[in-house]
Amino acid sequence: MKTKTHVLVLLLLIGVFSTHQLYSWGFFAHKRINRMAVFTLPPEMITFYKKHIEYITDHATDPDSRRNVVAEEAARHYIDCDHYGAHPFDSIPTFWKAAVSKYSEDTLKAYGIVPWHIEVMMYRLTDAFKQGNIDRILKLSSEIGHYIGDSHVPLHTTENYNGQLTGQRGIHGFWESRIPELKAESYDYFVGRAEYIDNPLKKAWETVKVSFSEKDSVLLLEADLSKKILSDKKYSFESRGSTTIKVYSEEYTTAYDNLLNGMVERRMMASIITVGSMWYTAWVNAGQPNLDRLETKEVSDSLRKANEAEEYLWKHGKPLESVKGHTD
Repeated sequence: MKTKTHVLVLLLLIGVFSTHQLYSWGFFAHKRINRMAVFTLPPEMITFYKKHIEYITDHATDPDSRRNVVAEEAARHYIDCDHYGAHPFDSIPTFWKAAVSKYSEDTLKAYGIVPWHIEVMMYRLTDAFKQGNIDRILKLSSEIGHYIGDSHVPLHTTENYNGQLTGQRGIHGFWESRIPELKAESYDYFVGRAEYIDNPLKKAWETVKVSFSEKDSVLLLEADLSKKILSDKKYSFESRGSTTIKVYSEEYTTAYDNLLNGMVERRMMASIITVGSMWYTAWVNAGQPNLDRLETKEVSDSLRKANEAEEYLWKHGKPLESVKGHTD
């Protein structure tokens, strides 16, 4: 049993599972993105968000946890642009209804819907601000940050999302988890102030286009580097708790990061300012409600219970209410 556990941890760390459902910025990066986005906000918002910064940080990864139990969740994190041809942005309609009319909803969901889902989340967050609903503001702020972060990842825009089509299995986790884990403390987090976004859907598509434009570099540079570095220098072993796991070595990670010329840092920083700007835009579109009146409010018991129930379902695959003897 212990051996099986070691193998599972190893597979997770180097990302060899061949399904979109396991891939996203690593937990570390998602939490850092949401946390730093708070500091882009104007004075009218930052006091409220700083009060709840731990919630917004801790729940940045909820959408990933939900993938295992919500069938439609995975499609919200990516879009396989290359499925739509060599020049996908000449083919994919910007607006959801037009895209459904052209391709069908089933097709769109099969190949990812992240830009459209960001727009949906913006409508929901704007409405939460209008209602002054602290639970929904915090939950939606946390989760839209996740989807925006994912849209900044080049490998979230291609069918070759984990290098499985080019013999590079594991590159997804390598790019978006291993590099930030080793390099993020040296990143420059001064990204400026959040700005109003006139058209959030257009901004989401612009982000996807930039990510897609960089996916070839992500794949080709690693393929070239792999030919030059001996396999015994490509990986190393690290202790994680009581387990020893195989990971990309620091030497190989640094060499790849250098070839990328700061791409991971740029996409992470772009994620931060975009998240802050989307929060700010939703607040402005809601009429710039006074958040000072919410400062004295805490996360409600009902939201805490909902989070507890969700976490139990993610971990155990069954509702918390089904546990014998459980009471509210």
